[in-house]
Amino acid sequence: MRLGTTLPQFGNALDEADRIGEFAEMAEDVGVDSLWVGDRLLAAVDPQIGYGGTDTVPEEFRRALDPFALLAVAAARTTFMTLGTSVLVGPLYPPAVLARSLGTIGAVSRGRLIAGMGIGWSPEEYAGAGLGFDRRGARLDELLDGLDTLWSGTPAPLTGPRFPLPAVHVDTPRRRPAVYLSGWSDAALRRVGRRGDGWLPVARLPSDDLDGQIDGLLRLRATIDDAARTAGRDPERIRTALRVNVAAGVGAAEIADAVRRLADRTGFTRLFVDPMYVAPGIEAALDLIHEVLRRTS
Repeated sequence: MRLGTTLPQFGNALDEADRIGEFAEMAEDVGVDSLWVGDRLLAAVDPQIGYGGTDTVPEEFRRALDPFALLAVAAARTTFMTLGTSVLVGPLYPPAVLARSLGTIGAVSRGRLIAGMGIGWSPEEYAGAGLGFDRRGARLDELLDGLDTLWSGTPAPLTGPRFPLPAVHVDTPRRRPAVYLSGWSDAALRRVGRRGDGWLPVARLPSDDLDGQIDGLLRLRATIDDAARTAGRDPERIRTALRVNVAAGVGAAEIADAVRRLADRTGFTRLFVDPMYVAPGIEAALDLIHEVLRRTS
């Protein structure tokens, strides 16, 4: 099992932004396998759709640091850790812009980047980017087509209706970033199977029914595997990185026990813990993940 964590990015992290590089370096020193960032553009006062099935948006999302800047800092201060996005709201970005940003981070990190993407859940974020909220899945598919073309090394036009572009010269990353996709709807899961390098599911703590969550994850993964086989792909080549969202009040022992059970039952070897609610601040987050690592080693 390889255990990672998230970079401080939301809420109080803004007050310690000048220590993000220090956090990344210390995390690598204690054996953290990977560091991940999310993507929040804004937090609506009266959201049309709330976060995670609620009718509100967490207060922490009112203050958010830019994911690309954080990854660049972490890339410059670390040597071997995997760096990932979980997740970028892909349809907010034109392919050419995203190809440059991700290609730059991939180059700075010497190929350690996982580019995780999803379609997002906030209509207000789409409005903030000047976009409509409908047809997000189609927009993501066209974005992925555009990234494939721009990173191919061969100039070719982008012919989709949303991002048309004549053939252009782009200095492609020496090592193409792996593209992982999130989602749990049938359409999203089958997209992972057809074209993703990996999948980004979520588990939540505390949980009165962790076994039920595990069974659900395995059912979702089976849909991905079926779609991969239908597309002529080997399901074994589609990786999984499981995010573990931790609520306030959950301690290191409970997290460590859940992480072990999740890894053992699912067979997912890469997991990462988000301590935003349970350990706000750089020192608390480092202490927590260090203790979880100690208990799971």
